[in-house]
Amino acid sequence: MEETWLAERNKLLMQWSEVMVSEPAVQYTQSSHYQDNPILKKSFEFALSIIDFTEDLFEKKKFVIGQQLLKSGTSIGANIREAQSAESKADFIHKMKIALKEADETDYWLLLCQASKHYPDTTELLNEMNVILRILNKIVATSKHNLNGR
Repeated sequence: MEETWLAERNKLLMQWSEVMVSEPAVQYTQSSHYQDNPILKKSFEFALSIIDFTEDLFEKKKFVIGQQLLKSGTSIGANIREAQSAESKADFIHKMKIALKEADETDYWLLLCQASKHYPDTTELLNEMNVILRILNKIVATSKHNLNGR
């Protein structure tokens, strides 16, 4: 049963990878088990972008929003990574929903920055966040459907 679930997950990940754009090579894992996982790659690269953005905020003494963004923006990928070692389909869905919540929070902070005249432009980060949100929503919805349908 566990093998079937992993095969289904890998099939879905391959389907979702078709919506991804090609990106520069980055080492987001040392494990070959995670090597071809587009959402892991996308969330890792997003976290790197968040680190760069928040460093800029810290230099401008915008510590509160910067710290919030750093925490939520980097935890998306950490939760997605944790979901890869889920003990069951339900556990996988739960962990991916946590990643989705962190993505929603990150989206909020980025929108807040975008709306403020005292913060740098977040258009590119918001675009990346939108892609991640769409993928996570699809993963959760499809996984729930597969769990309930079997």
